[in-house]
Amino acid sequence: MLRDADPNYFKGIYIVCGYTDLRFGIDSLAAIIEQKYQKSLFVPNTLFLFCGKSASKIKGLLWEGDGFLLLYKRVESGHFSWPRSSDELRSMNAEQFSWLMQGFSIEPVIRDVFPSQSA
Repeated sequence: MLRDADPNYFKGIYIVCGYTDLRFGIDSLAAIIEQKYQKSLFVPNTLFLFCGKSASKIKGLLWEGDGFLLLYKRVESGHFSWPRSSDELRSMNAEQFSWLMQGFSIEPVIRDVFPSQSA
């Protein structure tokens, strides 16, 4: 379901980088968003994604206007390419969301280089 979700349906998609304890439920995940990142949870159709140490499992928290929806996805083979380098909240666009759900990295691998000298 999450892989087939239309990313344009979501008003915002956020990824919590680093590790999150996936034993947490709705209240604990909501507290992380509000207290640690000072982000409002109550914007309808805003999706927050979390990943534990095992990158084969993710949780999503979605406010639907009348309550929260807690999503849990576990892939049987492979893993999600999750940004682990920092402990921040990042906004994602629809294309990055699609990449993540397909197992690709949301961070570009090829970067622009500006050499200081020519050969």
